[in-house]
Amino acid sequence: MVSWSNQRKFLILLVFLGPTLLGILIFNIYPISFNTYISLTNRNQFHPNPDCSVGLTGVFEPTCWGVFKEHTTRGLATPFHLQEPIYQNYSDLLGDFFTKPVLIAFFGIVVCFVPLIVAGRINKRFENQIDRPVSAGVVTLLAIALGLVLAYLLKAPAGLDLIMKSGDFFVVSFRTILYVLLCIPLFFIVGLAFALLLNSPNLPGRAFFRVALIVPWAASTVAIMMSLVWKFFFQEHGTINQLLSLVGGKPQIWLNDPTISFGVVILANVWYTYPFFMVVILGALQSIPVELYEAAEVDGANYWQKLVNITLPLLRVAVIPVIILSAITTFQMFGTVWAITEGGPSRGAGTPGATELVMVYAYKQVFRTAAYGRMGAFAVIMFVFLFGLTLYSLRVSRITKGAYD
Repeated sequence: MVSWSNQRKFLILLVFLGPTLLGILIFNIYPISFNTYISLTNRNQFHPNPDCSVGLTGVFEPTCWGVFKEHTTRGLATPFHLQEPIYQNYSDLLGDFFTKPVLIAFFGIVVCFVPLIVAGRINKRFENQIDRPVSAGVVTLLAIALGLVLAYLLKAPAGLDLIMKSGDFFVVSFRTILYVLLCIPLFFIVGLAFALLLNSPNLPGRAFFRVALIVPWAASTVAIMMSLVWKFFFQEHGTINQLLSLVGGKPQIWLNDPTISFGVVILANVWYTYPFFMVVILGALQSIPVELYEAAEVDGANYWQKLVNITLPLLRVAVIPVIILSAITTFQMFGTVWAITEGGPSRGAGTPGATELVMVYAYKQVFRTAAYGRMGAFAVIMFVFLFGLTLYSLRVSRITKGAYD
């Protein structure tokens, strides 16, 4: 029999946790459940209103609840309902991915990355051994070389092209992953370069440069306005063409070129983000004991050797969480890309534009074509992908390690 003391403890605990649990239910569990349900329906601009008597619609759909029922709008056709087959939206997004040729091509591309995975395991195993037979750099270069050989033998470029043609999901996903892979190294390199410069005691006016170099990060709070400035730089009558006309160059419509447009949105994102890396790296640099550099100088080490063997290894702990966080936020980039190119230039009707990343594609599908069911499926796939990436990032960065010690 449960005593009154235990019941009282339970009630007190419920009072304190109740608001949090209610918030999680309303703002997390319900939206995820509702979105998953919508991904299984044919909801779109022709079927926006629900059939409250069918399936789980009455549970998930607010317009079926008594308090909202009188405000339900009628659609142009029949109410939306579950798809037949129920996975149709997912099938439309993934296209021909699960056909035999595409799966073989995908497996071949995965095999090309196996040497890099093995190299990472080897380097981690021997990272603290001074007398290791081969350096980590040599192991990595050998893995890259072997990966390129496998890519040639397995015809990875042709396989990648086959995957890209299988469905819109893979087009926008691959383009977004490429965008992230190009941005992150640039974030780090530019941030590291400026951090090393600002960390130099011989730099005159260090206080001024610290303020000046952090301005882009402060300007990111009005990213849309600043992105419009970047767009003006590359317009037909913009700054770049005006400078070209002064030196006798031929003006061009830069943002009509797919490659240049992609490069412009990368350049703008690097300008916004490098100060974040710079500040973190600068703080980490100032925490490195000076005695290590002095000992290295006594042993005859030059600047490059000190950078590679002392600075970069000691920056790893501070930089890895920043890289992972930036990779996730860059994957979800929307405002900068939308303000500069709106996902363009166009590559034809029914085909994602040259800079149509994941969030831009989702925005267009929802607010321009009202394909709610299809975008629900898209959101579910992205949620699973980002959730897995987050779990992996926690393991790599060990951010939560102390909570379980």
